[in-house]
Amino acid sequence: MTRSLRGSAAIAGIGTAGLGEAPGFSAIELLAEASLKAIADAGLKLGDVDGVFAATSTHAFPSMSVAEHLGLHPTYFDGTNVGGASPQMHLLQAALAIEAGLCNVALIAYGSNQRTAGGRLVSLAEPQWHEAPYKPRHPITAYGLAASRHMHEYGTTREMLAEIAVAARAWANLNPDAFAQGPLSIDDVLASRMLSDPLTIADCCLVTDGGGALVVVGADRARGLSQPPIYMLGVGAAHWHRAISAMPDLTVTAASQSGPAAFGMAGLGPADIDVAMLYDAFTINPILFVEDLGFCPKGEGGRFVQNGAIAPGGRLAVNTNGGGLSCIHPGMYGIFMLIEAVTQLRGHAGARQVPEAAIALTHGNGLTLSAQVTAILGTAAAL
Repeated sequence: MTRSLRGSAAIAGIGTAGLGEAPGFSAIELLAEASLKAIADAGLKLGDVDGVFAATSTHAFPSMSVAEHLGLHPTYFDGTNVGGASPQMHLLQAALAIEAGLCNVALIAYGSNQRTAGGRLVSLAEPQWHEAPYKPRHPITAYGLAASRHMHEYGTTREMLAEIAVAARAWANLNPDAFAQGPLSIDDVLASRMLSDPLTIADCCLVTDGGGALVVVGADRARGLSQPPIYMLGVGAAHWHRAISAMPDLTVTAASQSGPAAFGMAGLGPADIDVAMLYDAFTINPILFVEDLGFCPKGEGGRFVQNGAIAPGGRLAVNTNGGGLSCIHPGMYGIFMLIEAVTQLRGHAGARQVPEAAIALTHGNGLTLSAQVTAILGTAAAL
């Protein structure tokens, strides 16, 4: 993939709102609050925003809803929805639009009041016609199938899956904004209620409220704003299926295509990554992604994460905010990975700060292992 976009755009502002539970707030209100915080964080004004990128599970026409609510008149806008990977996709689209001169200040935003308005159980709409007769409980059923197949093919164990949840909780315990905190052991995960074999309730992400937003500008403009710019080094995207029953191989995701594309644009490899944010809606996800993104060979993901390897002090810092398993997961989690990556690269992560972090990888996942988008960010030192 061309490297012409490498370093051409930067994240200049970040903001969050209503993390965890926000009773009385609508999804658009949480999105708007996060957006205003991100714009202020960048040292810009609301009127400076001329690009709007949004995807939510609440609004059929998100970019129009967001622009109307905030009183914006964008010259470029996009509402592409590929589930939890949408913000990573929007980062690429914003960089392209800025490079083409179609907008100058892009707002990427998300908001959901899923926990307080929608209850604790979330299930995907639109069950596919060839799956509906089997009455799947999506998305949990789909990820249970992928986990079962990985266990069958490669000897992955439930204890290895539990390592993901335990590591996420260890990071969350260092993050005052994380929704789920306290002790969590492998035995606790194994003993929790089974939802879709082999996944227990502790193998599944939270259902929370929350809003998040990013402000993206051209590299030249970013250098004159309030915060140190965090540059987009590379982004790659791929999707191979919509329904889990159409997935070519339940143990290989399209991250095996999006990852090399992002690394190619960035001119980097897995060994260069200081911090990795891997979409962890379920514990099988990071195991699949460390394999498909090249951190370890296919089939070795379960063994790669053992013995606290992705927990604080491990060999690879993964999901340092606590992830979707212990920090926040308001339906679509992708934007919060980007926000945490920026926080780490700015050196603002407090007790969970990864020393000298200069390059971060975020990997978004949409629907049932369907859309995969990899985005690599870096400080000025990484350019």
